[in-house]
Amino acid sequence: MILAIKLQDRGAVIYSQIRVGLYNEPFRIFKFRTMRVDAERDGAQWAKQNDDRTTAIGRFMRKTRIDEVPQFWNILKGDMSFIGPRPERPNFVDMIEHDVPFYRYRHLIKPGLSGWAQINYPYGASIDDAREKLSFDLYYLKYASVTLDMLIVLRTVGAMVKGAR
Repeated sequence: MILAIKLQDRGAVIYSQIRVGLYNEPFRIFKFRTMRVDAERDGAQWAKQNDDRTTAIGRFMRKTRIDEVPQFWNILKGDMSFIGPRPERPNFVDMIEHDVPFYRYRHLIKPGLSGWAQINYPYGASIDDAREKLSFDLYYLKYASVTLDMLIVLRTVGAMVKGAR
């Protein structure tokens, strides 16, 4: 997989960017690169389903969520947990917080590799999507438990096997 990423366009294999974590603290997240090297030459954009900036190997990695594997380093460092709201980029957080009441509550727990919103809602690429995903994040905040975490893990594994994303 690593060789395929490198050979596709000679770009970096690991991609990193700043995300917003617990208590609005920024941290650097790591992922396998799934998009062209010049994917954001026109500025930051939300990734969307069937994004034309995604490479051929990147589409497979996103579908199976293999691109998220480097985030285990973020979990080991303590920036993330296995389960929680997905961390967002600071510029998008600022924009969403302006339009979506209670959005900052999702930063009361560590962001996660997977979460209730990720398994219940497709790719989000707009303020309206962020609003919808927030309802799932707030549900998780209210009802967090070992049982709910186990359900999220099982549904995440199922999504990986089916290649659903």
